[in-house]
Amino acid sequence: MDPNPTATDPNPTATDPNPTPASNFPSLSQVMDALPAVITRSFTISPDDDNDIYPDSESPHFESFERMPHISNPELAAAMRDSVNDVAESRSVLEALGPRPDHETVDVARARVEEIDAAGDTSEEAMQDYKVCKAVIELDEMHEAYETMLEEAEKRLESIYEEAAADMDAEAEMYEEGEDDYEDYEEAGEVMKIGELMNEEVAAILKAAESGKKAIEKVDLSGRKLKILPEEFGGLNLLVVLNLSYNKLEWIPDSIAGLEHLEELILVANLLESLPDSMGLLENLKILNVSSNKLSALPDSICHCRSLEELDASFNKLTYLPTNIGHELVNLKRLRVQLNKIRSLPTSIVEMKSLRLLDVHFNELHAIPQTIGKLANLETLNLSSNFSDLTDLPETISDIISLKELDLSNNQIHALPNTFGRLVNLTKLKLDGNPLEIPPTSVASAGLDAVMAYMTKRWVDMLMDVDDEKSMLFVKEETEEEGLLSRGASWLRTVVTLFGGFDSDADSHLDHQY
Repeated sequence: MDPNPTATDPNPTATDPNPTPASNFPSLSQVMDALPAVITRSFTISPDDDNDIYPDSESPHFESFERMPHISNPELAAAMRDSVNDVAESRSVLEALGPRPDHETVDVARARVEEIDAAGDTSEEAMQDYKVCKAVIELDEMHEAYETMLEEAEKRLESIYEEAAADMDAEAEMYEEGEDDYEDYEEAGEVMKIGELMNEEVAAILKAAESGKKAIEKVDLSGRKLKILPEEFGGLNLLVVLNLSYNKLEWIPDSIAGLEHLEELILVANLLESLPDSMGLLENLKILNVSSNKLSALPDSICHCRSLEELDASFNKLTYLPTNIGHELVNLKRLRVQLNKIRSLPTSIVEMKSLRLLDVHFNELHAIPQTIGKLANLETLNLSSNFSDLTDLPETISDIISLKELDLSNNQIHALPNTFGRLVNLTKLKLDGNPLEIPPTSVASAGLDAVMAYMTKRWVDMLMDVDDEKSMLFVKEETEEEGLLSRGASWLRTVVTLFGGFDSDADSHLDHQY
């Protein structure tokens, strides 16, 4: 699998970064598709909302369930029916809850609650804030609980079906000829030998490190079908590069924090669902690649890896990035988080002053930070294929004058910012797949030079219009000012006539001037 996949198909369903496991079983997929789907709603919270959000419903019944093959065992059938009910119930509750608040909103709510608790503030305003913030936190916790429940129910459903299918296959094998059985056992023996060989390789590395005869600085165990990384690996404290790609690892031991000299950690294409918090202790880590796993979040502690220059977490199940990632990873140059389910970028990301590349294509972004123009050194920005979620761009994107490559294809952007022509260093621009009005589609399809010429002329014309308006306003104000001075001079002459005290030369001077 390509660790940095690039999707070009404009159809978001054509390349699903997180396919349903049941897709391997058409009949099971039919049942799963028939279950209630989670529907996105706008996120609003009222502190006085009623907590009765659970819909009353009977256990679902699906005709296709009875037609599923392999389910002849009554116990398996009952277990599968229970799992189907669990999946349907979890999806219904998640639908009723509405969209989950983003990670940064929850962090802000937690901080506000802690602030009020610490200060002992019981004012009406503080209590109102407290109630709203607690509601946000509780909503997030409910989403977490039911999303976990849903994931477990779907896995259980898959497991039951696999078990039933395996039983049927085993029965069929009983009717095979003896020669075929012998060949199967021989093949199984070869697989066992390979597994033992790989375990021996790991053991040999640990033994060599323990003996101290040779300093081990680089270990490549990619493609070894490893399921477990021993805790003892944390003792390889001289290790600089560790490659564990294309294995079957489901977790990384906390002892990895002992690799104090580690600079490069490659974990591409494993089965990781989380990373240990202890990873934040890898102070010398410069490159971290955890792409093509099953990560739903990156630990907040990853922000402590302040030497990090490259972070690739693409092709996972991420829905957010750590809130403080931009404040602390100030040396990061390349950030790849494409092919995830990220709904928004943390505002702190604009503090990554060293960032050269930001790739967030194929996510669910509905907006990017208004202050993105602060990324003064950014050269490559890929915002493509966020589809119906991304509809506009902040004006400040034109402040990234170092930008060379910009991909905005396959979104719902209607207009480029008025100051877009300021991006004078652009060499590549992709705009296809957008309902563009500014610039017109005919201009956009003509290429980069045509777009830049159009947007630059548009901006110049707007400035000239503004200047004309200012000039007219200035003339109007000047005319009004002259009228005021004339009236003042007339008033002064009247005063002189009535009260005297000034000679005729002064009057003549006033007449001469006005």
